[in-house]
Amino acid sequence: MRRHPNLCGGARTGPGGCAAPTGAGAAGSVRAVRLVLASASPARLGVLRAAGIDPLVEVSDVDEDALLAAHPDADPARTVTLLAAAKAAAVAERIAGEHPDAVVIGCDSMLLVDGDLVGKPHDPETARHRWKAMAGRTGELLTGHAVLRLEGTAVTRRAERHAGTAVRFAEPSDAELDAYLGTGEPLNVAGAFTLDGFGGWFVEGIDGDPSNVIGISLPLVRRLLGEVGVGVVDLWRKES
Repeated sequence: MRRHPNLCGGARTGPGGCAAPTGAGAAGSVRAVRLVLASASPARLGVLRAAGIDPLVEVSDVDEDALLAAHPDADPARTVTLLAAAKAAAVAERIAGEHPDAVVIGCDSMLLVDGDLVGKPHDPETARHRWKAMAGRTGELLTGHAVLRLEGTAVTRRAERHAGTAVRFAEPSDAELDAYLGTGEPLNVAGAFTLDGFGGWFVEGIDGDPSNVIGISLPLVRRLLGEVGVGVVDLWRKES
């Protein structure tokens, strides 16, 4: 079983481990549901922790390129939702025996600009090219979400949907863009920008859910959890 080595207790995401402290029901007779985040993203983990949930983190290792190649005609919303569902399903299958009562959340984010759907640039020149194309313009950050309820060794319920948030980009100067690329931050995030990091200086505004831009829409996740029979407040950490 593979757990991401850098997500438990990082400086930006808060202290402690990734496993959520859970409480049993009356007289300890009701098993607490474990929330599992099927993502290596520190940003998504940070959003959940700030919102009161300490999930177990499991990295899916889904071959995204192969999945995209198998669905060449999928529209942008369907693309991110397919990727999210594949990640959640891979993790649910892996942990089924170890966590018999769990809810698994998979997410995938990409930026849609002028009909082009882009993910992580991975290298500085690709990131520079994307920023030159989107500076002064508006794009839509799409995040696919998939929530799977795992009971025993089987997925009993599932819900999936995407959320979209419009992002209005500033026009950074060449010096600012050089400095931003030098931080390394934009290389491994969807669309080559962040809202909650250095990239926030170059976002003029958004229309929609800010948590979706960071990588996981809290309002949408609450609704999807309800569809699989889990109340979000039951997942909040219990303060001692």
